Amino acid sequence: MFTRMLRQRFGLVMALLSLACAFGCANKSGNESAKAIAAHTLKGTVKQTLTADDDGVRSVAFSPDGTTVASGGLSHAVKLWDVQTGSLKRTLEETGPPVVFSPDGKTLATVDAFKNTIRLWDVQTGAERQTLTGHSGEITSVAFSADGQTVVSGSFDKSVKLWEAKTGTAKQTLAGHSDTVTSVAISPDGRTIASGSRDETIRLWDAQVGTPKQTLKTDDIVLGVLFSPQGEMLASISGDKTVKLWDAQTGTLKKTLTGEDSLTSLTFSPDSKLLACGSYDKTVRVWDVQTAELKLTLKGHSEVVESVAFSPDAALLASGSEDKTVKLWE
Repeated sequence: MFTRMLRQRFGLVMALLSLACAFGCANKSGNESAKAIAAHTLKGTVKQTLTADDDGVRSVAFSPDGTTVASGGLSHAVKLWDVQTGSLKRTLEETGPPVVFSPDGKTLATVDAFKNTIRLWDVQTGAERQTLTGHSGEITSVAFSADGQTVVSGSFDKSVKLWEAKTGTAKQTLAGHSDTVTSVAISPDGRTIASGSRDETIRLWDAQVGTPKQTLKTDDIVLGVLFSPQGEMLASISGDKTVKLWDAQTGTLKKTLTGEDSLTSLTFSPDSKLLACGSYDKTVRVWDVQTAELKLTLKGHSEVVESVAFSPDAALLASGSEDKTVKLWE
């Protein structure tokens, strides 16, 4: 997406993974088999189309219980939608993408691009709980730890910051990238932070002490990083139209998937068997992670697909686009 110079700055801000909205949120006591079935019976038909943002949708995320989908766009408002009815439940003003739910679903993180701050909202009441202040550049990516106690963010200021979600206090600043940090993710066990950057590297950090563990080199600007829900893999998307699947423990490159155009975003199904990516060619591509086979190409948007997210039960896939809509696919 960074090959288009006129979109360079905006493209960085929305290269977010809805990320951890499914991490740690699934009910593992009785739903695993249902998730696997749902993930592999995704038909690719549109269940609903939500007209979400006059200036285009840049980020989407499902609540952990799957009843709400959040959308954020450049109109500087975040909207919460009822998944079943498609009705608008709430609008949060003066804030924007990325949008990320906490694992317990009680908090929604958004970004104020004008003030370089992260805002944490009470999902039930719409009240602001905390404002996280400390970055000196635009914030590109936000992620919650699986226990919901830590917020991680990446920024144009080339840094990764760790925050206490409860108090909004900055705990650590991780420095090492030589260009914009485009994406951050936390492993499901909370031990490792991954950060992708325009410097063409992915850095893995010890989440407890903030020290670097490993640097993975890529062939182009890194646009997004995301751990699989089981934590075994780390996926990344780059400006060379590829998805790379890495062994999260060793940093070994396991597979490379290639899209038809630049990719903007990525999401794993809750069972880690499928990987979906939004694309500049106005489609969503869904791959089988094990075989690297392209399973589905979802067509229906009329502009770039900027963000994708699986529902916690994998029955739905949400996509947000510059065509001002969110589509829910089943």
